[in-house]
Amino acid sequence: KSCQKPVDKYIEYDPVIILINAVLCKAQAYRHILFNTKINIHGKLCVFCLLCEAYLRWLQLQDSSQNTDPDDLIRYAKEWDFYRMFGIASLEQTSFFIGIFITLWWMAPEMLKRKSDFILLLKALLLSTYGKLLLIPAVIWEHDYTPLCLAFIKVFVLISNSQAIRVTLNLNRILPWFAIFFGLIFENGVVCLFQKMGWDV
Repeated sequence: KSCQKPVDKYIEYDPVIILINAVLCKAQAYRHILFNTKINIHGKLCVFCLLCEAYLRWLQLQDSSQNTDPDDLIRYAKEWDFYRMFGIASLEQTSFFIGIFITLWWMAPEMLKRKSDFILLLKALLLSTYGKLLLIPAVIWEHDYTPLCLAFIKVFVLISNSQAIRVTLNLNRILPWFAIFFGLIFENGVVCLFQKMGWDV
């Protein structure tokens, strides 16, 4: 009833075409994936995306403190910096999602009445972070434009998040972007709070 059509046209489409349309952020493709398929990879995808982000941060941290001594490199590989970066990435993503949920619950409480609504929205948000997988080729094909590529990946993930919120709750375009904006503010606020507490975040 949310798409006002007699049938989902993507039922007859090849999965590759559905994936291409999802990458193009088409609302119908998102609706098909969220409501008419039985994808159960939300948690695995989330952990894998966080590992990619943690690896990128760890690599940048390693580049900033390069040492030619091989013994030091071995010692560095054994340190817990990678796990710390994973924890920071997890904290930031959790804060971002909490900011989105608070905003949507405050602006449109009728949309999130039941626990199942929260779970569906969380699954949609986790699936829509698949753009972070593009961090892998950005790291492999390292070049002078890497910061620009990372900025484009961030924008792509935010657009995907917006479409996921819009399709899941059947909203217009403005409220999802407002929720994402508040989620970013909440995420940066939590990071600043931990930095003021003396944590190396």
